[in-house]
Amino acid sequence: MKEIDFKKALACAVEAASAAGLLMQKNLNRAKKTNHVEQHDIKLDLDVRCQKTIEKKLVGTFPETAILGEEGVSGDQEASYRWVVDPIDGTVNFTYGIPHACVSIALQRRIKGTSTEGYETVVGVVLDPFCNELWTAIRGKPARLNGRKISVSNRSRLDESIISVGFAKTTETLNEMLPRFGNLIRKVRKVRIMGSAALALTYVASGRFEAYWEGGIRLWDIAAGGLIVECAGGEFWNEPVAGEHVYRVIASNGLSRKKLLQAAG
Repeated sequence: MKEIDFKKALACAVEAASAAGLLMQKNLNRAKKTNHVEQHDIKLDLDVRCQKTIEKKLVGTFPETAILGEEGVSGDQEASYRWVVDPIDGTVNFTYGIPHACVSIALQRRIKGTSTEGYETVVGVVLDPFCNELWTAIRGKPARLNGRKISVSNRSRLDESIISVGFAKTTETLNEMLPRFGNLIRKVRKVRIMGSAALALTYVASGRFEAYWEGGIRLWDIAAGGLIVECAGGEFWNEPVAGEHVYRVIASNGLSRKKLLQAAG
């Protein structure tokens, strides 16, 4: 396995995210060209353009790496390293002109015996181009927001906690999460449904939320943010569910997961 300089990879991912973020800023309030529309999801032509912009930078700098992205794959999918890319996380928000969306880029290293498809995430970058917030992490080092070290909250009481919940796109996950939502909303300070998994994870990492819970979410939505949570001192619990690259996730400050499960029933 040819080793990659993680600091160089982080810098490269930041540049790639920034280029895609500029496209998002320019197009937030413009008419959007849709490629595919479902009841709970929208695919934009700009999603594809942003991923191509990101790929050009990442693969141009690291030609030995593969790409696993929401808008397709490229390169050798058996490579030792792969980039996991969500060019616009929060596409429905973005389509409607709601400035709560981001770029998510993770670098993963192939390691046999790991729980996430034989890979572990070693670099994570999440950019919110509308709030000018950039979260970064390298495995084993502190997570940062705009260069400043961050950490998860120390709140342990559910009645003082803000919990982010996601409902994904399928009937199965909706049926799973709706009863839990009904139970949780009576026992926590507030429940938030904001429409971007990657930003929900970074909000946990920054101490804004105590936890984020989703019944079925794709790897590219959570790979970078999950590492950022861990590097901020939190817990990123996940398990695969039916579907390709789909996971059930509870990310928390490390004090909330068991209480959440008990409270949600």
